[in-house]
Amino acid sequence: MELSANAQALAYLVSAILFILALKGLTHPASARRGNTLGIIGMAIAIIATLMGNEVKSYGFIIAGVAGGAVIGSVLALRIQMTAMPQLVAALHSFVGMAAVLVAIGTFINKQAAGALDAVLMGELSAGIIIGAITFTGSVIAFGKLQGIVSGKPVKFAGQHLLNLLIGLVTIGLGVYFAATGDVTALILMTLLAFVIGITLIIPIGGADMPVIVSMLNSYSGWAAAATGFTLHNNLLIIVGALVGFSGAILSYIMCRAMNRSIINVVFGGFGSETGGGESAAATAHEKGVKSASVEDAVYWMEDANRVIIVPGYGMAVAQAQHALKELMSLLEERGVEVKFAVHPVAGRMPGHMNVLLAEADIPYDHVLEMDEINPEFPSTDVVLVVGANDVVNPAAKEDPSSPIYGMPILEAGKARQVFFLKRSMRPGYSGVDNLLFYQDNCSLIFGDAKDTVEAMVTALKGGGH
Repeated sequence: MELSANAQALAYLVSAILFILALKGLTHPASARRGNTLGIIGMAIAIIATLMGNEVKSYGFIIAGVAGGAVIGSVLALRIQMTAMPQLVAALHSFVGMAAVLVAIGTFINKQAAGALDAVLMGELSAGIIIGAITFTGSVIAFGKLQGIVSGKPVKFAGQHLLNLLIGLVTIGLGVYFAATGDVTALILMTLLAFVIGITLIIPIGGADMPVIVSMLNSYSGWAAAATGFTLHNNLLIIVGALVGFSGAILSYIMCRAMNRSIINVVFGGFGSETGGGESAAATAHEKGVKSASVEDAVYWMEDANRVIIVPGYGMAVAQAQHALKELMSLLEERGVEVKFAVHPVAGRMPGHMNVLLAEADIPYDHVLEMDEINPEFPSTDVVLVVGANDVVNPAAKEDPSSPIYGMPILEAGKARQVFFLKRSMRPGYSGVDNLLFYQDNCSLIFGDAKDTVEAMVTALKGGGH
């Protein structure tokens, strides 16, 4: 059965509407499941409509590719841990980028053999190759940084920005020349330089900016898909690519605002790479030392509290402590304690990382508040329990002008009566910046695995506490 062009266009229109509704649903955790479902339905309709179109001449390679991809995707979905989700997303972005490059090169070879090349098509091919190649290598570097294969620290050298500018201008120049002449040498050089600039753009970006970079690479993958849509004359691919491109760019902008950072500075700079002069506040705080506490100390405080705020971070994801925290929340609420969760926009290593984990543990959405909502409540809070977060509660962002995170809005946990910090060690956060909260008089550290520590708190509460 073959769909007519009008029927296929109608199916694409339905898919596009479903994709837009899916994005709308993904704007809030409560509607995220519905948004995912709508997106899946939209993609299923789009794939079926494409396979039933008259463009498809043979199904052999398509079936093999779909079957292989389905097996790989299913295995990954079942085995991947939430802690590895950010690097998986980065890896998937790289696939989109490479697909755009391969489609563009394949189209060039086919059209050249058929003598059907024109300036407009060549321009589309150039754009698809450049954006796709940058997305591919940039995503590979981001994957390496998140996975720990490549250092999370910014890699900077003299003349870096000038080199990027030079490579970028030469790449664009080669793209224009290729579009005008169809020269194969220009195609090869343009592709190689685009791969290089993807590397040189991402390596100077530090670990603390990785959530923003993952979002930006998502945007790049969207534009690569849109460019491929123009190449293949597929309207739905253009629409989907534009949706992903714009939504990724908007999310990156929102996150940069939450970090008090310029998006230009993030994309072309390196968070955590600056060096301040003089003695920092961290050096002064070190002289005061830190206080350690036991599980019993924390339970004693929380039992007598009116309000407890829990601040989750990447360490919670590593320890898989969210289910234990749900049980802790339930026990405290049975004792009349108000419990809330405070989530910073860039907590974890991917946008929405903490929200997904908390939702997985069935923590009610109305218990999870964003930074702007929860910050006014910290001064009237008895206990803050920081579980594996670090940079997002670091007062250095407000107090230490020499700190590379200075100016970033934070969760103001230090304003509570007492802060208990669950950590494995004294190692700094992903940005490599020492946390001044450790040295405040109202802060105590409980060392150990976050899940084990929270489970010990649950056991103490069940046993009657103090």
